[in-house]
Amino acid sequence: MAEHDEQSDASASFLDSLPELKTDERFLFACNEGVPCFNHCCSELTLPLAPYDVLRLRRNLGIDSDSFIKRFTTIQLYPDTGFPLPLLKMLDGPDELCPFVTPAGCSVYEDRSAACRAYPLGRGTKPGPCGTVNERFFLVQEDHCHGFDAGKKWTAREWIADQGLEPYNRSNDRYMQLMAKVKASGEAVSERMATMCLLAFFQLDRFKDFMADMGVLDKVDIPEERRIAVIEDEEARLDFAFDWIELVLFGSAAGLHRKETC
Repeated sequence: MAEHDEQSDASASFLDSLPELKTDERFLFACNEGVPCFNHCCSELTLPLAPYDVLRLRRNLGIDSDSFIKRFTTIQLYPDTGFPLPLLKMLDGPDELCPFVTPAGCSVYEDRSAACRAYPLGRGTKPGPCGTVNERFFLVQEDHCHGFDAGKKWTAREWIADQGLEPYNRSNDRYMQLMAKVKASGEAVSERMATMCLLAFFQLDRFKDFMADMGVLDKVDIPEERRIAVIEDEEARLDFAFDWIELVLFGSAAGLHRKETC
């Protein structure tokens, strides 16, 4: 897939095997019904889903997180961090089709995953200084793909903007930074914490109830405006979840502070 982070040795090796795309370098690409291989890449996928992917897909389908996870994913763990790794479950059958592909194209196109949006662009990321993110771009050119035969020429930035990747990248970068911090600690999270991460990052509807039951928002010092947003808006809740898990794991988080107690 076209979206990777460089905290995984396997991901880094994969990206290093691809041609790197320089900042102003352009590539020719188009994917539409007129391309001979249309839909051919939507099968036999090993497609990891990031928290923001699940948020958008679940909301598109109008189902709760438990139903989405049970029906559409297989949950594994990142070996170096212990964080949950949902993989999109392909349909049974010889072609192992994506559950969202139809003859007319993607049925969840407006909320498709970051990896699907990014293709054929690969993006490698790692933490930079002072909370920044260093990124590199690569071109994934597979033999079966005819998207490179015609179309418009794009820079990486133009492709990202055209495919609506900005909110995906912002959320995925935050997730990458948190996992990189865990990896740097030299110890993967416990099974219990992995379960909490699954709840906080991938089950935002249930996480809302958990926060209410445990009084989580009463234990942290956040502006009232953010408190309301966390309750009412899933994007804000996911952003809070990253800060909260970091606070739980490391005792501090740049975007969150515990309330002072007497």
